[in-house]
Amino acid sequence: MATTRFASTHWEGSLFEGAGKVTLESSGTGTYDVSWPSRAEEANGKTSPEELIAAAHSSCFSMALSNGLAKAGTPPTSLDTQAAVEFTPGTGITGIKLTVTGTVEGMSNDDFVAAAEDAKANCPVSQALAGTTITLEASLA
Repeated sequence: MATTRFASTHWEGSLFEGAGKVTLESSGTGTYDVSWPSRAEEANGKTSPEELIAAAHSSCFSMALSNGLAKAGTPPTSLDTQAAVEFTPGTGITGIKLTVTGTVEGMSNDDFVAAAEDAKANCPVSQALAGTTITLEASLA
């Protein structure tokens, strides 16, 4: 069964002088400030579209990798994943780097890297971001 999730943004003013608030509606977990300076310069306590994409990508990738490892008979004890989304003003998102460290009993590092590559290629967020350069660094703890 398909699910649909919702978020919304209320923005006031121009791109460079204005500001907005993004609300995570489906979960109800919060409303977060967003502005051009927080996107293109320092975060200063505000979020950005790229940070939200990074959150989505790191969690989706972790779920996909966990599932792949479990299906292979080697469920992970833990996975720690960071997604770094690079944004260049005037160009856009220029790349995403996934870094994952896992604790998986009975698995070689080469097999872990192969499972991570598969998760990178097949997680729904990676697929939604097709056309974006996504790199991966994977290792066992």
